[in-house]
Amino acid sequence: MITATTQTRPAKQSVTPTVTILQSQPYVAATAQGWHRRAYDDVYQRLATESGFPCVFSKNAIRKGLLKFIFIEGNAPEDVCRLARGLMSFVEISTDWNGDLNTAYPLVVAFSHEATQAQSLDEFHAFGWQILQRLHARDTHPWPEDVSYDPASASWSMCFGRMPIFCNMSNPAHIHRASRNLGDHFKFVINPRERFDKVAGNTPSGPKARANIRSRILAYDGQPHSPQLGSYGEQSLEWWQYALPDRNVERRDDLCPFRHDAQAP
Repeated sequence: MITATTQTRPAKQSVTPTVTILQSQPYVAATAQGWHRRAYDDVYQRLATESGFPCVFSKNAIRKGLLKFIFIEGNAPEDVCRLARGLMSFVEISTDWNGDLNTAYPLVVAFSHEATQAQSLDEFHAFGWQILQRLHARDTHPWPEDVSYDPASASWSMCFGRMPIFCNMSNPAHIHRASRNLGDHFKFVINPRERFDKVAGNTPSGPKARANIRSRILAYDGQPHSPQLGSYGEQSLEWWQYALPDRNVERRDDLCPFRHDAQAP
C-alpha cells in the first residue's frame, strides 16, 4: 500500500504592486486616492471647467487627457531620487516632439504638505528652488551647450537630462495671482522649453498667442500679467518667471537661488 504524502504548499507572499512614477491623466483620474485625489481634483477644477484659466494650452491638454503627473510624498533623498527618475521618464517621452499640441504632455509634479512644510509665498518658492538644485545634483547628463550656466543670462534655462525645461511654481500662498495657484499643494508645472518657443515664441502666430494669454490673465487674476514675463532670450530673466510675486511689484531678488555645478566656488 502506498501512503500518500501530504505536501505543504508555500504560504502566499503579499506582493505590493509597482506604481509607475510618471502617471497618465486617465490613470490618475481613475485611481487616485487621499491627497493625490485632492491635488488632481484641484488641477482639474481650475483647468477643465469654464473658470477662465489663462493658459489655453493647459486647458487643451487637460480636456484631451494629456497631462502627466508625479506625486512626491516627502523631502528625503529617496523622494528626490524618485522625482529625478520620473522626470527622466518625462524627458524621454518628450524628446523629438513633432510639434503637434495633441502630443504635448505637460507635467504636473505635486508635493505633499509633509514635503513642503511651507506657509508663505517665500517659503514655497524657497522649497521649489531647493528641489531644482537637488535635481541638478542628481542629473548625470551634460548641460546643453547652447544654454548658459548663469541664471543672470537671458539664455539660461533649467535643464534636466540635456533638455531645457520651464518650471512654473504654483502654490496656495498665491492669493492675488490666482493663475499661479493650482490648489492646496505646491506644484511644478513643467514643459520642455521648446514648446513655448514653438507655440508662443517668435513665430508668426506667437505674438497673438501671447496677447491672448495675457488678456486672459488680466481677467482671471484681476491684475495685468507680471512684468517679468517675457520671451526667452530677449533680455528677460527666465528664472524670475518660474516663481512670481503675488502682485506686480518691483523685484529686488537679483541673485537666483539656483547654481550650476560649474559656478560652485
